[in-house]
Amino acid sequence: MPMDEGRDPAANAPVAGPGPEAGQGTLAAPFERAGPGLHTGRHAVVRVVPAPAGHGILFRRTLRGGRRADVPADWRLREPQPLCTALRSADGVLIRTVEHLMAALYVHRIDNALVEIDAEELPIFDGSAAPWCDAIRAAGRRALDAPRPVLRVRRRVAVADGRRSLVIDPCDHLRVSARLELAHFGAMHWEGPVDPDGFDRDLAPSRSFGRLKWAVPMKLYSVLTGRPVLRGANLSTTAGILGGRILGGMKVPDEPVRHRALDLVGDLALVGHPVHGALSAAHTGHELNHALIAALMNDEAAWELA
Repeated sequence: MPMDEGRDPAANAPVAGPGPEAGQGTLAAPFERAGPGLHTGRHAVVRVVPAPAGHGILFRRTLRGGRRADVPADWRLREPQPLCTALRSADGVLIRTVEHLMAALYVHRIDNALVEIDAEELPIFDGSAAPWCDAIRAAGRRALDAPRPVLRVRRRVAVADGRRSLVIDPCDHLRVSARLELAHFGAMHWEGPVDPDGFDRDLAPSRSFGRLKWAVPMKLYSVLTGRPVLRGANLSTTAGILGGRILGGMKVPDEPVRHRALDLVGDLALVGHPVHGALSAAHTGHELNHALIAALMNDEAAWELA
C-alpha cells in the first residue's frame, strides 16, 4: 500500500497479524493418499509430511531394494514427457505427473514439504487436483518463522508457438486469463486471481481431458513401444471427449480451459517461490508453460525477489 513520505507507516495501520505472504508455511500434520498413475497405470502410495523452513518441496522416491532418491521440485530438473510434467534428478531418478499436487501445495501456501512416494508417478485420482486440496485443507497449514520471498515480475515475458501463446506481465498478485478453443466446443475462457478459495472452487475440480479417438491409438502406441503413456486413462480418471460433449458432463463450466489453467499454476510452482504476475494464456500446455518459466527465470532483469 502506498504511504505518504514523512509519515510513520504504523501510525494508522490496522492491528493485525502478518499477511498470508509474510512467512513460509508447511503442513500442520502429514497425510497419505494412494491410487494409480495416469500414464504408468501403476499403484502409488504418497505420504506428504511437514518440513522445516527453507526445505522447499522435495520428492523422495523409494526404489527397488529399498534405496531412496531425492528429486527437488525445481523447474531446472523438468524433463519433457508426454502429457504431463516430469522431473528427473541429476542421478537419473524420474518423478512424473507432479503438476496437480504442486498446484495444490502452491495455492495453499505450503512452501515446505517432503513428498514420499513408492512409484514413478503420482496418483491421478479423478484427473483433478481436488483430492490433493481436500487433503491439504484437512491436514492444515502451520506457519514457520522465516520470510517468504515473492518473485515479482518486473516486465513482460512472452513465448509463442503458432496459435499457442503465453505471456506474463507485472501484477501485485498471481492472476490467470486462459483461452482455449476445441472443435465442436467453440471458445472457452477463464479468468481470475489464484487464491485458495477460488482455486478450490473454480479450478481444482477440473479434470485432465482428451478425445477418445486419440486415446485409443495412444494406448496402443504405449503397448507397442513400452513407453508409459495413458495406461491408467479411463472414464474414471479423465474427462473423455466424444464429439461435442464430455461423457458424463462437465464438473465445472468450460472444464477443459480451467484444467489448462490448473496445470499452468502447477508448472509455475516449480519456480520455488510465490509469483506475482498476470498470466495470459492461449491454447497453452505443459511445453509452452515450461518455455515461459525458462524464459522468465533466465532473464534476471525481468523479475526480482522481494
